[in-house]
Amino acid sequence: MATRGCKNSPDTFSYVCGYYIGKKQVLHKIVKGAKLWIAYRLYFGMPMGDQDKPWAPHVICGSCRSTLEGWLRGTGRAMPFAIPRVWREPKNHHDDCFFCTVDVTKYRKVKGRQALHYPDIPSSRAPVPHDDCLPVPQPPENVDDGMDISSEGSASSNNQEMEEVFVPRMTLEPHFPNQSELDDLIRDLGLTKSGAELLSSRLKEWNLLGQDCRITGYRKRHEEFEIYYDISDDLCYCKDVTGLFTALGLKHDPTHWRLFIDSSTRSLKAVLLPNGNKYPSLPLAHSVQKKKNYENVRQLLNKINYDEFKWNVCGDFKMLAFLLGLQGGYTKYSCFLCLWDSRADDDHFKKVHWPPRMELQPGMLNVHREPLVDSNKVLLPPLHIKLGLIKQFVKALDFGGEAFQEIRLMFPKLSEAKIKGGIFVGPQVNTMLKSEKLERAMTKIEKEAWCAFRDVVHGFLGNNKDPNYKQLVAKLIENFRKLGCRMSLKIHFLHSHLDFFPENLGDVSEEQGERFHQDIATMERRYHGRWNTAMMGDYIWSLMREDENMHSRKSRSSKHF
Repeated sequence: MATRGCKNSPDTFSYVCGYYIGKKQVLHKIVKGAKLWIAYRLYFGMPMGDQDKPWAPHVICGSCRSTLEGWLRGTGRAMPFAIPRVWREPKNHHDDCFFCTVDVTKYRKVKGRQALHYPDIPSSRAPVPHDDCLPVPQPPENVDDGMDISSEGSASSNNQEMEEVFVPRMTLEPHFPNQSELDDLIRDLGLTKSGAELLSSRLKEWNLLGQDCRITGYRKRHEEFEIYYDISDDLCYCKDVTGLFTALGLKHDPTHWRLFIDSSTRSLKAVLLPNGNKYPSLPLAHSVQKKKNYENVRQLLNKINYDEFKWNVCGDFKMLAFLLGLQGGYTKYSCFLCLWDSRADDDHFKKVHWPPRMELQPGMLNVHREPLVDSNKVLLPPLHIKLGLIKQFVKALDFGGEAFQEIRLMFPKLSEAKIKGGIFVGPQVNTMLKSEKLERAMTKIEKEAWCAFRDVVHGFLGNNKDPNYKQLVAKLIENFRKLGCRMSLKIHFLHSHLDFFPENLGDVSEEQGERFHQDIATMERRYHGRWNTAMMGDYIWSLMREDENMHSRKSRSSKHF
């Protein structure tokens, strides 16, 4: 969140209803353990949370207090809503900050504070009124002022789902962790080998560990999975994929996994991703010496025995074209499914069916080399298609218009060249999709194209596939044509090869492969960028889970084996 303060102080709004509290109105500070605290938890079924955060209100209006305390005594009326206003930490002060959005200067001009406009945004969800599914709760018969609230602490409402599955210990006797529980704790903390040894040594010294716990075993924790990797010709690769899956307690079914290959100026890597994203990513090969060229990629596929398993392949369009032997750059026939002419601008939005490619023969129709994978094994990347759509949309905007200027204000740290070129990443696109102010700044044609793009993202390019997804895509193509967008290769796949996409794009997206870079960044810094068999084995060890007990505080990585 930005460092500057909000336009209005959070403590000028009621924590329960979210209404503005004027200078002449009564406000009460929230005190833990008071009757108001107890009444809030009993009425709404959740404790008051985030009282230790500066971005949440720490006061309540007199109306909410008198109503809640009256309901607790059984002499007052019920609250007008079943779910109070829910607070989250705002991401920015532009369109996701409740305290910056409410215009309190109109407080004296309107009739009462209820007449002010209170937005319903991700950082502050509006209250939900009572209905048949959310009836008015009955007050308790006996209220004990000293009732136990120690388990509530400062837990926020977003922990309610976690509390439903967590079963607390019913005994007050101390628990001494066994070896599997200690291993999982070290994984959750992300400790190094020396850090794990130090923690277990201290706990052992204080007699807080079970008798079966070993301290020095973490020095060789990588050896269990290191044996499945090898180094040859500056390439670290998995030499026994089936054995690795057996060690993880899984049965390797190649149809349930997909191969993600990525390259940069510094490295070349291959990662195995599960369909449905139920499990974490498994690195198969990596090299910091080898760059992306035909011989290196073919050597990588041979080392991991791709011809034996025949996984589906996903990645960005540049990598997919490289694997299929297509010529790089802006070529005439850049589609691997048909002979789409990228230079025939007059036919792009008119012609849907193009002559199909019969074969990928080197030397003909922009085929540069022999394909390394079968074209039927290629999965089109929904993330890069989404980025390609937003790129064409922004480039078609009027650079002097209100919509483009609003995008500039949303991302002040982004360069002018990237904004004009429509170069955005996934989180930035999601921020734009949630912005109501951006949509209000658009013209009629821009708004129609933007709404069509949003419908395709939510109804086709994600986990949920709308029954009318073909109509949504057709509407997107038509509105992009009216806006003046160019027909890129990514739009062409939506226009001419919609049936080539799999049933659920969220299950086979390449986005999980892109997140792999963030997941393994800590391990890379720990080994100073030296990808070797020890690092591979240590990373696989960190993905394991030995104890299946539910804990109140989950680890940062929710996916494990």
